[in-house]
Formats: sequence, structure tokens, C-alpha cells
Amino acid sequence: MDVPVLEVGGSHVTAAVVSSDTWAVNVVERADLESQKAAEVVLGQLATAARKLPLAKGLAVALPGPFDVETGIAWYRGQGKFDNLYGYNVGESLRDLLDLEQILFMNDAEAFAVGEWTAGEVRGIDRCVGVTIGTGIGTAFLADGWVVREGETVPPGGELYRTSYDGKPLEDWISARAILRAYFDRTGTEEPEIGVKEIAERARGGADNARDVLLEAFGVLAAALTPWLERFGVTKVVLGGSISGAFDIVRKVFDVEVEATQDTEHSALIGAAAHYLRSR
Repeated sequence: MDVPVLEVGGSHVTAAVVSSDTWAVNVVERADLESQKAAEVVLGQLATAARKLPLAKGLAVALPGPFDVETGIAWYRGQGKFDNLYGYNVGESLRDLLDLEQILFMNDAEAFAVGEWTAGEVRGIDRCVGVTIGTGIGTAFLADGWVVREGETVPPGGELYRTSYDGKPLEDWISARAILRAYFDRTGTEEPEIGVKEIAERARGGADNARDVLLEAFGVLAAALTPWLERFGVTKVVLGGSISGAFDIVRKVFDVEVEATQDTEHSALIGAAAHYLRSR
């Protein structure tokens, strides 16, 4: 079966068709998304992308939080994206715009993890965790491929970013902005044009300050994550997101089996499609 999927980011929307037979992904379009425009503009851009897909049977949508995937209501505020969607019923609006009865939403970090469980680094593993690292941290704790958000064995809501480390929110230690801030503090020089990718390249080139900043950030991630891995009984972790490209530099900070995804572009699309099929 082919499943139409939208993967929504802060600056783009990807429209794709995922085949459940092989989990092959056919990207129909990757378009810019003006996420800080008025709600009607953002919804119009999402609908335009979705109309390029075969929508007869419904649509799966992977998107960042805070978003209520059950009601379809967005709760973005102070995120630097989608602020005008706060309190807006995205699900109802998209169903009306597309004349669809079924739209299934999924958090993008959870979609990534389910995609990796379906066809990636943690395929078929009973207890695993997916961690996405970019502008923030996303996590998903999976039991037999299903997301677990409640109980004493997972962080609040299953979301590690809601925890703290050494008195500071975790994302103040491990996120793109945190790593850049730590690097600039260490070097004493502001470089607005660089990102974590450039810091990783400098670390590979022998720059001690770049390597040390990455090791410290990922060391905090390992320290914050490990107790939850033990409680949940995790046997393997998969990292995704833009910062996972630095994994070769920081692998040694983890005491558990951890791998970086081999498919940063398609895992969330596959996960959203798999969740759609399992939820029908």
C-alpha cells in the first residue's frame, strides 16, 4: 500500500509517498515553508504540498511539537516557528482544505524513531530509543515499535528535553544553540556564519576546542539519558537530526549501544507511514 505523507519542519515541508511493501520513499516535493506567516498562509502552503499527493485514503503528517496529535491543535509559542498557529486547530483546517476525513498526526521525533524501528538502525528491537538533535532534543521510547509516553520508566511525556542537568534545562547543554554558544565562549570569537557541522569539521581537523565542546555536550546527553535507558530496559539507541552527523567524534561518551541513522531524510516519513497503517 502507498501512504501519502507530509513531513513538516520549521522551514520546509516534504511531500512523499511511502510504499509499505518495501518502505521505499518517493519524494514528490520539498518546498519552502514560511512558518512565521499568518496561520492561513502556513496552512495554505501545507495544503498545496499535500495536493500533489494521492489523497484518496487519507494523509499522515509528521511535525514538531508542541502539538496535540490527537486533537490536531498546535501549541507553538516562542519557538521561532509556527507562533501564529498557537491554539489553532490544524487538523480541522487541513481536513476542510483537502476535503479529507482522515489525517493522522505524529510528532516528528516519534516518527523518526518508528521509522528507524521499521526499516533502520533499530529494526525490530523490542526496547529502543530514538533521539533527534537539532534546534532542540526530541526523544521517543519504543516498546515493540509503539511509543511509550507514560509511566515511571520514561521521562515526563517520554520527552527528555523536559528534564534538566546540573540545574539547567537539558537543551541548554545539548542543542545547536547550546553547542554554538559553548564554542564561541571557548574561542572568544563570534562566528554567526557557522553551525555545528563546521564545528565537527574543525574537530576532525584536529581543533581541540571544537572536539572538547562536542564531547562535553554529548557527554551531558549520555549522562541524562542513561538512567532512563536502564529503567526502560533499552538495548539500542539511534541518533538522528542535524547534529547526529557529529556522532563519529563523540561515540566514546556512550556506554550503551548507539548508532547514528543512515537516512536523515526519510526515517520520519517512513515512521509516519508505518504509524498510519498500524493505527487504521
